Amino acid sequence: MFGAVKILKSMGFAAAFFAGVLIANTASAAEPFMQTGGLTSQPIGHYEFCKRLPDECSVRSRNVAPAKMTRDFWELIVNVNSHVNQDVKPLTDMEIYGVEEYWGYPDKVGNVGDCEDYVLEKRRELMQAGISPADLLITVVRKPDGEGHAVLTVRTDTGDFVLDNLADGVKNWSETEYTYLKRQATNNTGRWVSIEAPSNILVGSVR
Repeated sequence: MFGAVKILKSMGFAAAFFAGVLIANTASAAEPFMQTGGLTSQPIGHYEFCKRLPDECSVRSRNVAPAKMTRDFWELIVNVNSHVNQDVKPLTDMEIYGVEEYWGYPDKVGNVGDCEDYVLEKRRELMQAGISPADLLITVVRKPDGEGHAVLTVRTDTGDFVLDNLADGVKNWSETEYTYLKRQATNNTGRWVSIEAPSNILVGSVR
């Protein structure tokens, strides 16, 4: 597991690109922040995950102000996204567990997993580095082909950024090719809220 200091030191190239990438992300993003609605249904995989690990889903956050974006913070999220993508090998829940849907930590099953498992690992590592769970939200999206997918939304004061097992680069949410459906609530890790239109309008991706 990477500690915060090791993470920051191991990603020197992120510092070099921080200014240009961050400005490009925020300036070109039509809507840098997601607009969320009311409470919505919890994904079945997360519901069962919460039954197995109730402490994961009972965190209440009073301070829900987004994290301040700094060069070090940018380096941290870029590095965690990249190294988890490299370390975890993709396998479906059916291949791992013999069921259609099962959310769990990849290190429990030989460091393999599907999209939700990548998200859980990134979220765990960022929380261990001191990031509030209010700023690390599991998010359900739809890919252009209609398939469901999960990413990690990192809330910052410059916008909402996406950590994705299908891409090592970190982008503002509105620069991805996904349709956004729902995410964890900022103030309660066991609740989910909808992502409202026009945020559900697909925004063109820059590949």
